[in-house]
Amino acid sequence: MKLEKITFKPEGAEPVEFFVLEQTRLNGVNYILVTDYEEGDGEALILKDLSKEEDAEGLYEIVSDEMELSAVAGVFENLLDDIELC
Repeated sequence: MKLEKITFKPEGAEPVEFFVLEQTRLNGVNYILVTDYEEGDGEALILKDLSKEEDAEGLYEIVSDEMELSAVAGVFENLLDDIELC
């Protein structure tokens, strides 16, 4: 399966590419699960979409709140049977 590749351009830093493993919507907020490697074990991050409809580009932040992270990780684990998020 070919994964979608997205590029993040953090302010003052070099662009970083991630592969999207899955996406979901929880309580009206969009989340994406990304990894730095298309195949094999890589680092996974859960990103929260902060974009507004009028934004030309997406605006994401890494989910760091423990309760939010736990809830969203549980959803992604249910969506992807072969993955365990720690």
